[in-house]
Amino acid sequence: MERPLQQREGPESINPSASFASPLKVLLLHLTCGLGLVSAFWVANNFYLLTLIQNSAQTLRILWAVEALVVIPVYGLFRRDPNQCSYVKAIARGLLGLPAGALVNALGAIVLGAPVGMQHFTKTLHWSLLMSVFTFVPAASVYGSCWSDWHRIFAHTKPIGSIDLMICLPAYGAVIGAWFGAWPMPLDWERQWQVWPICVTYGAILGYLVGMIVSFGFVVFHNQREHGKVD
Repeated sequence: MERPLQQREGPESINPSASFASPLKVLLLHLTCGLGLVSAFWVANNFYLLTLIQNSAQTLRILWAVEALVVIPVYGLFRRDPNQCSYVKAIARGLLGLPAGALVNALGAIVLGAPVGMQHFTKTLHWSLLMSVFTFVPAASVYGSCWSDWHRIFAHTKPIGSIDLMICLPAYGAVIGAWFGAWPMPLDWERQWQVWPICVTYGAILGYLVGMIVSFGFVVFHNQREHGKVD
C-alpha cells in the first residue's frame, strides 16, 4: 500500500514553511558569525600576540574554537522540528558534526594536494576544524543526520528556503575560496603567506564572508518575490 504523501521520505516531504527565516534573522545570524571571526582574530592578536602568518597553527586553533562557540548556538536556534529536537540536542549535533566535518575536509585537502607529514599535522588539523565550522557544523546543528536535507542542499544544490541558503552558500563560498586560495602556493614568489595553510585559510574566510553576503541577497530577493506574488 502506498504511503500518504505527507509521510513519504525525501525532499518532497519537507514542509516549506519550516525552511524559511526572515531576512532580518538571516542578517543577524550572518553578522553574528562574521563578528565571531573578527573577535577570534582580535583575541589571537591582542591576547596571545599571534598572527596567521607567523603562528598559523595556534591562530587557527583560536579561530575555529571561537567561531564554533558562535556558530553552533546560533544555528541551533534554526533547528528543524524544534518540537522534537531540543536546543541542547541541536548544540550536541553541532559538536558531533565538528570532528566529522574536519575529517572530511582534511581528506579532501590531502587528495587535492595538501602536504602530508607530522610537521604539517597540527596545521592541517586546525585548518580542517575551521573548515568544518564553515561547512558541516551549521548543517549538523539545523538538520542533524537527516540525509535527505544534506543530499538536497550539498549534492543537488537545491535549497528550498532561506535556512537552506544561509547554510549552503557560505559553505560553498568557503570551499571555493579555499580552492582559489591554494593557487599561489606552488608559485615561486618566496612569500611567507604562500605556505600551507595560510593562503588557503585567507581564501576560505573570504569565500565564507562572500557566501554570507550572497545568501542574504538571495533571501531578500526571494522574500520580495513572495510578497509580490501575494500582492
